[in-house]
Amino acid sequence: IILPLLIILLPLLAVIALLIKLDSPGPAFYISKRMKENGEQFGMIKFRTMRVNADQQLQQIMQKDKDGNLVHKRPDDPRVTKIGKFLRKTSLDELPQLFNILNGDMSLIGPRPELPELVNLYEPWQRKRFTVPQGVTGWWQVNGRSDKPMHLNTQDDLYYIQHYSIWLDLQILLKTILVVIRGKGAF
Repeated sequence: IILPLLIILLPLLAVIALLIKLDSPGPAFYISKRMKENGEQFGMIKFRTMRVNADQQLQQIMQKDKDGNLVHKRPDDPRVTKIGKFLRKTSLDELPQLFNILNGDMSLIGPRPELPELVNLYEPWQRKRFTVPQGVTGWWQVNGRSDKPMHLNTQDDLYYIQHYSIWLDLQILLKTILVVIRGKGAF
């Protein structure tokens, strides 16, 4: 099902890549080191939504919330490009992850692949999220997205693992469509 979907989406992918190239210098795609099932690293493919040197500026924009939890995503992130704001709001930046699914690095539904530097800060209980394939969308994404601190999204991931069923996956797929349409928590 993923390959036919990718073929259908190829014209859209090409238009998005062109818009990114016209908006800012650099490649259209961004490959982010992430952790997948069993805690292995892989390169997660996304459309580039930030300036080319954004990774080097991550430490400068990371903050802690009032409870001391690390906040690594902000709605006012100065590194995001103009087209990047639109791609993030509509979640179109995630479309290239269909290639990761074809490659076997991800599944459509599951816990979101995490940055290795954030996984290094995990407590042992949080590492249980790597017992299943990581997904493009999941329980956390449809129940809070970037609005929740890191430790709470891990609790959502563990909820998904403990309650997995085909019906839960269908519910997540339907909720994903609604969340993307609303654009809530996407930045």
